[in-house]
Amino acid sequence: MNLIASAPSWLVILLGCAMAAAAIEDASRYRISNLTALVVIAGAICAAVIEGPSWSLWQNGAVFVGILALGTAAFTAGWLGGGDVKLFAATVLWLDLRSALWFTVFVLLAGGVVAIAYLLSRPLRRGRDGKIRGTRVPYGLAIAFGALAVILIDRGTLGHEGRQGSSASIERYHS
Repeated sequence: MNLIASAPSWLVILLGCAMAAAAIEDASRYRISNLTALVVIAGAICAAVIEGPSWSLWQNGAVFVGILALGTAAFTAGWLGGGDVKLFAATVLWLDLRSALWFTVFVLLAGGVVAIAYLLSRPLRRGRDGKIRGTRVPYGLAIAFGALAVILIDRGTLGHEGRQGSSASIERYHS
């Protein structure tokens, strides 16, 4: 079940604020607080409770477990940070299979842009000793962008229908 499309606006705003906080924190400190991931998880659980019991929620749990498993492997290999993995998994808890796929596509595209930007900015990050500071890429920026894209699409903001979560906007997105 796509909880972003069906959740009350205040919960979606909370999700957006948590993603903005994660992006700012990751860009400035190369860390994402566990509290931020917990806020995202708590928001998803709250949205599911408000929506009521539904068999379609199995998709949210399955995507969460799958992303957490793949993310843990990526963390072990040194490809992603632990905070990135937790934030990514917490965010997909809001999404069904199809929305999670689109979220992943948006995150990967944004991650490529962030990585290129960091490569191009290497000369600007040289210290007085000539060594490059900050060689890691803050992937929380890409995760936050992917979440923002999904929020805007699933809430109908980019569909121009004027109604939040309109089925026409969601169908166009999922087609």
